[in-house]
Amino acid sequence: MTTNFDFLKKVDKNLFEIISDAEKLYRDEYFEQCMTQTRRFGENVCKKVLATNRTTENTFDDMLATLKDCSTGRAEEQEFITDLYFLKKHGNNAVHSSSVKKDGIEALECLKRAFEIAISYCVYYKGKCTDILKLQYDTELMLTGQKNKSLAERYKEAKEKSLTRKTPKKSKTATKSSKKSKKQSTVMICRTSKKKFSLYWIFVGLTGLISLGIILTFIVMLHI
Repeated sequence: MTTNFDFLKKVDKNLFEIISDAEKLYRDEYFEQCMTQTRRFGENVCKKVLATNRTTENTFDDMLATLKDCSTGRAEEQEFITDLYFLKKHGNNAVHSSSVKKDGIEALECLKRAFEIAISYCVYYKGKCTDILKLQYDTELMLTGQKNKSLAERYKEAKEKSLTRKTPKKSKTATKSSKKSKKQSTVMICRTSKKKFSLYWIFVGLTGLISLGIILTFIVMLHI
């Protein structure tokens, strides 16, 4: 199943599996367990970033304090540390909570912070391609395993639907009506033609009879 953290899989498989489990817990509505898992993810990232700078630090708090001391003050580092503190705080609250709150919004925010931490870890601490900095956490992908469509894709679909609606389809009724109209026109033309044809020959017949009568009259007069 596709996850938001697929880019992390090739960098650190262990971290990828920890945070993938957090997304699964969220899908199953285990929100507090999800927050606890994101805290675990943050703690493991912190250990890997400190590396040789870590000496006697055993707790997440101690490691974060050391990481803060080692910081050069860059904005990326400050944001990274702030996100780690966020995961620690909400993870601790989830662990020590006496009742089940089922706070989906809070758990989702933890996943989003973990996503930002994963990107920073890959780019700034592992030197991976900066293209992943453009990535954004996709809630739909996390819930369904299917990527949310980009703005360009949604625009293209909307345009195609619009063009389809503008092209009118000929209804069966209109087609039948058109055929009936053509048929009636043909019949009328035929009838008109037949009518004209009959009058013509009647006229010719009468004219012939009159002419014949005149000729016969002349012949009779000549003999007299």
